[in-house]
Amino acid sequence: MKMSFGPPLCFLIVLLLLSLSLLSVSCRGQEQENGSSGAPMERREQEALYSAIQGFVGRWWNGSDLYPDPCGWTPIQGVSCDLYNGSWYVSALNIGPVYENSLNCAQDAGFTHHLFELKHLTTLSIYSCFLSPHQSPVRISSFSWGALSNTLESVEFRSNPGLVGMIPTSIGSLKHLQSLILLENGLTGPLPLELGNLISLKRLVLSSNGFVGQIPPALGGLSNLLILDCSRNNLSGPLPLTFGGLTTLLKLDLSNNNLDGSLPRELGNMRNLTLLDLGGNKISGGLIEDIQGMVSLKEMVMSNNPTLRGELAGIEWTNLEDLEVLDLSNTGLRGHIPESMTQLKRLRFLGLSDNSLSGTPPPKLASLPCISALYLNGNNLTGQLDFPGTFFSKMGRRFGAWNNPSLCHRLPLTPSSSSSSSGADAPFGVRPCSREGNASSSSNHVGSSLSIAKISEGRDDLHWDLQVEVSVGCPSRGGDGSWWGSRGKVTMALVGVALIVVFV
Repeated sequence: MKMSFGPPLCFLIVLLLLSLSLLSVSCRGQEQENGSSGAPMERREQEALYSAIQGFVGRWWNGSDLYPDPCGWTPIQGVSCDLYNGSWYVSALNIGPVYENSLNCAQDAGFTHHLFELKHLTTLSIYSCFLSPHQSPVRISSFSWGALSNTLESVEFRSNPGLVGMIPTSIGSLKHLQSLILLENGLTGPLPLELGNLISLKRLVLSSNGFVGQIPPALGGLSNLLILDCSRNNLSGPLPLTFGGLTTLLKLDLSNNNLDGSLPRELGNMRNLTLLDLGGNKISGGLIEDIQGMVSLKEMVMSNNPTLRGELAGIEWTNLEDLEVLDLSNTGLRGHIPESMTQLKRLRFLGLSDNSLSGTPPPKLASLPCISALYLNGNNLTGQLDFPGTFFSKMGRRFGAWNNPSLCHRLPLTPSSSSSSSGADAPFGVRPCSREGNASSSSNHVGSSLSIAKISEGRDDLHWDLQVEVSVGCPSRGGDGSWWGSRGKVTMALVGVALIVVFV
């Protein structure tokens, strides 16, 4: 007798078979997952991890109870593991308040020899862990870093003011190290020559410590280096000539040290360099022509080197067509601003303030398509500042030309008014020109003298208008920062004079 199944029953049978199939797949997946997380971890590796962490966070931390399977189902925040030959090993250790559940350091935190027993460690990061340089100072462990020479690729000690002393010379044995960051710590002493042995290094950041002495010439042999930042230390002496060998370097920041001497011509070999910051040093000898070879430069900062001196005209600035930031403030520069600087079409910031530059600023500076900050203040510039009023309006205080006693402006009339000058657009601290094209004589007044500017006698010159200027020892400005000089202010002044005459 044949059995027949109705449509509802067939649907139920299919649904049951599908459910069994999914359950089987889920079970196999769970078995695979359990098999993976159940991979063994050498007991010696596990104990070394627990003891190394205890050295930083305190002996109260019982890793074996809290995290019995640190590379499996009970992971530790800040610890990463990798499989080697079927067993788990620690590959990264991050100490410090980076994440919400990160391992935070105890007051008596320190290095232990167990750290160097993590035989497959590639990354070590200690952030904001050693905080007291006086009560609990800590030195970088003098244990043999050579034990990690075949694995360690990245070392970062950041924001540890209580981390003091010198860089141990044994760090030079880390032949696979690609990144060494010692930033904002309390480290002191000279830079060890052994840093030159880190042949795989791509990033070396030693900023914001108290390092002293000269920069080791051996650093010039790090042919793979991309970033070198030794800023904000007390380094002295000249730049090593060997730096010319750093042809792959992208960023060189040696600012805020006590470096002296002239710029080495070998810097011109750094054709891939995009940032050069040597500001805040004692460099002398002027700008060298060889910087024209640094054709990839986007930012060049030489500010606050008052002994640099020299002139701008010796450089063919058109070769640096990618330049976006150029800061040469307070460098003792002399001579004129060359026209070639007006060809830097990507320039966003130009700082030439507090020098001894002379001559008239090239009008084409105002036509630079990307310029957003231009500082010419504190020089000996002369003549007429022939920039359009719209430029001053756009830039505001991001344009500086004050403290140039012989520099003046002569603005055209605004399109909306044929009878008033564009006083609101006048550059801060720059006097209007006299009829002869020089700065108004009242700009040299000292004391509380009252002077009324000449009123144009029937002149229909677009560059002239009625002006009144009050001098009481410093230039008078309106509450909005604009310079007095509109016809409305003149009218008020004349009405006041008339009233005085009437009452007298």
